[in-house]
Amino acid sequence: MAFRAPLTHHHADDTLCPANHKHTSSGKPLHPDCPGRAYTKAVCSCGDWGKRDCGKGYVNECRRQHLANHAQGPKVLRDLLRLAAF
Repeated sequence: MAFRAPLTHHHADDTLCPANHKHTSSGKPLHPDCPGRAYTKAVCSCGDWGKRDCGKGYVNECRRQHLANHAQGPKVLRDLLRLAAF
């Protein structure tokens, strides 16, 4: 199963910041109707992981690491395979 953890950007009032609302690298709005990006969130489809932070890059890096763990398989299975190699 391929897990997903899409990034979503939100305003301070918890409303979704649409993709057409462009921002500077610091999160300041370039769109006239946007109050600014307050935080970025990612939630994995596995149901066991989520991250919310004001740093978009931080959330994205945590998301990548979490999805990479899914690609390795369950920890119990990895441990069993490692023990079987001896």
